[in-house]
Amino acid sequence: MENVLRFEHPEYLYGLIIIPLMILIYVAFRLGQKRRFERFAHIGMRENLVPSYSTRRANFKFVIFLLIIACSILALANLQSGSKMEEVKREGIDLYLAVDVSNSMNAEDIVPSRLERSKQAINKLISEMKGDRIGVIVFADKAFVQLPITTDYTAAKMFLSTVNTSLVASQGTAIAEAINLAVKSFSDEEHSKAIVIISDGEDHENDAAVKAAQEAAKKGIRIYTIGMGLAEGAPIPEYNKYGQQTGYRKDKNGNTIITRLDEQMLQKIAAAGNGIYVRASNSNVGLEKIYNDIEKLDKAEIEAKVFTDYEDQFQWFVGLALIFLLIEILFSTGKREWERRFNIFEKKS
Repeated sequence: MENVLRFEHPEYLYGLIIIPLMILIYVAFRLGQKRRFERFAHIGMRENLVPSYSTRRANFKFVIFLLIIACSILALANLQSGSKMEEVKREGIDLYLAVDVSNSMNAEDIVPSRLERSKQAINKLISEMKGDRIGVIVFADKAFVQLPITTDYTAAKMFLSTVNTSLVASQGTAIAEAINLAVKSFSDEEHSKAIVIISDGEDHENDAAVKAAQEAAKKGIRIYTIGMGLAEGAPIPEYNKYGQQTGYRKDKNGNTIITRLDEQMLQKIAAAGNGIYVRASNSNVGLEKIYNDIEKLDKAEIEAKVFTDYEDQFQWFVGLALIFLLIEILFSTGKREWERRFNIFEKKS
């Protein structure tokens, strides 16, 4: 059986972003260094005026430094390989989380934003789950499955980290489509199923979502809703392609748009789906309260094939980092004499 690779702590991989940033800083530094030298002499004279200086050597040391950083980050993320697959039986339910990714979810009345706070709550919930299967659906004007039903909680967290308001190009709040898609995506197995809608409720489909919840309830699927947003509402931030805020969304008359929580719609959906509605606040999203209610549902035995034997591989990256560190030390400033014996960084005539 082939090995399956995964990172135990994939969140550390975000640290790799520092590498292209360091490259930009290094290039800017080298250009500045060149301009400063040219104030006093032509750049072609640098080898004669500063014989100990080597551009190739400096670049080589910088590449080694980047490799040390990269290996250290990969070691922290802890690559693991799994080769032993077992069939395990658990008692649990199937749960789809339908997350609103319309632009209004960027509003910051719930700190740091409605969407980011939702993701934090989901991430915490996943950490506490045992046995239940979870899937993620994202929706705005359209809905699609971001993560099919799974017991792989590590994968669930990885997929969750990619959720943002740019996933669905067209705007809207297609709650009905999200419910219908979740119903279709459940397996045909006979056990408890539930859908949690996380949204600010600004739905423009009239009663389509309520009807979808009613149809789901007829099939024994509970519908729960969480209202993301405060009563007073908040403006919708706008960002450029670099992720920098450029202002707030305005209507055609130039007035700042205020997005407000539509509790009434979310309450109707939850009532139609035999579930409960919870209003989020800055201190508590309410997902745990809903999950505690879901846990009271009848649980069925769920069979799943999972890799149960994972071996840590971080030591390989630690070893590489130490090797690169040794190379960097050997080529430090004080080692110029023995380097010259081998002409490592000298230009060949």
